[in-house]
Amino acid sequence: MRIPELIERLTHLVGDDGLVLDAEGQAAYVRDWLGKWQGSTAVVARPRNAAQVSAVMQLCHQTRTPVVPQGGNTGMSGGATPDGSGAQVILSLNRMKRIREVDPVNNTLCADAGVLLAEVQEAARAAGRFFPLSLGAEGSCTIGGNLATNAGGTAVLRYGNARDLALGLEVVLPDGRIWNGLRGLRKDNTGYDLTSLFIGSEGTLGIITGAVLKLYPAAAGRATAWGGAATLPALVQLLTRLQAACGERLTAFEMMSASCLELVLAHVSGASSPLAGRHPYYVLFELTDTEPSGLSALMEQAAGAALAEGLLQDCAIAMNEAQARAMWRLREGISQAQVRAGKAVKHDIALPVSRLAAFVEEAGAALAAEFPALPVVNFGHIGDGNLHYNVLLPPDVAAPEYARLTAALNRRVHDLVAQLDGSISAEHGVGQLRRDELRRYKSPVEMDLMWMIKRALDPNHLMNPGKLL
Repeated sequence: MRIPELIERLTHLVGDDGLVLDAEGQAAYVRDWLGKWQGSTAVVARPRNAAQVSAVMQLCHQTRTPVVPQGGNTGMSGGATPDGSGAQVILSLNRMKRIREVDPVNNTLCADAGVLLAEVQEAARAAGRFFPLSLGAEGSCTIGGNLATNAGGTAVLRYGNARDLALGLEVVLPDGRIWNGLRGLRKDNTGYDLTSLFIGSEGTLGIITGAVLKLYPAAAGRATAWGGAATLPALVQLLTRLQAACGERLTAFEMMSASCLELVLAHVSGASSPLAGRHPYYVLFELTDTEPSGLSALMEQAAGAALAEGLLQDCAIAMNEAQARAMWRLREGISQAQVRAGKAVKHDIALPVSRLAAFVEEAGAALAAEFPALPVVNFGHIGDGNLHYNVLLPPDVAAPEYARLTAALNRRVHDLVAQLDGSISAEHGVGQLRRDELRRYKSPVEMDLMWMIKRALDPNHLMNPGKLL
């Protein structure tokens, strides 16, 4: 079908205000927010509801038009960027903004896929409940995109990834059929787990248009601390101690190396260290509870025990909300500091917690020997085994040299991750960034199973082509 005819038919389906046709308006849709991938499209379709998504997909299925689903376009792996052919339609869900239902008795919330994560959090708060998924991009990322990439964040230690927070989905299939799986059930043993199948599939199997999400009682108390440690094994041991002493109250356990903190202090305005001395590693840990009494005492007891045992060399406990926010700004400022300091080659990896220290030791030695001039920026959610093991290149590095170093660093880091039974993508997804590497680290059987599912649901390969597989 010719492009003008396709646009005319799309106009009938979603209206003139549901299409973006001019280059200026499309600029935010055809380029990822990191600026790594740039594509083009003849049309951005913006349906208002699942019925319109269904109609668009029926048309694209009939005309064999490839579709790139897009939420907030805040991904880290190029999973929502079209190619440069101009033949792919971008289907944006950013007009699907309805909170369909909040059920505080069942502790669930049903929302359109285009609702911002921050809006889901606010709707939960308004009902006296808590939605725990928390990301740096929560003011611009959508819940549909969070589910499509199985987003992680800072509260995975206690509450799990996005997959663990969804009970049911509404999905438009590649041929336009709508699967309504919006059931707020904790138990439903009636066949294959289709909800989990679509979560993390990065828009390659269907388009998530709605979700039933888990809510939790709102926390009434919070205790936050910042500690310095001599070694990473000491922090892993501290994690075990805190889990035993504090149970589910331990909500966050975030690590950064000394080089990370130095970057933040140098490049983020207003940042200051809570501790007087320098330490090889730092940890931000937090306790929350629905009953605030005794939480501060529990934190003081836990921190004191860690100091006495030598797991921490120093520790500061936030005495008020402002101090807690200042500690979190140090952790959240790493990405901003990296951008200002140079060009980072990023590795979003997952390992068994018991093997984190071994990986960091072996990877550090290997990179120091092969790339002695390149500093490592190592931080992450070590409570769930997720490291952001980045390598900083100079800001003026030439593009060919950046590409060469990226390939060499990826091979060295990811080979070691695979040897330790880890994953090369913990929470950022595969997208375009890790697509070609996937075959190296997944078995032929695993890749074949994924392709079988893809062909069964999307035989014409119209859904987000060139991503994941």
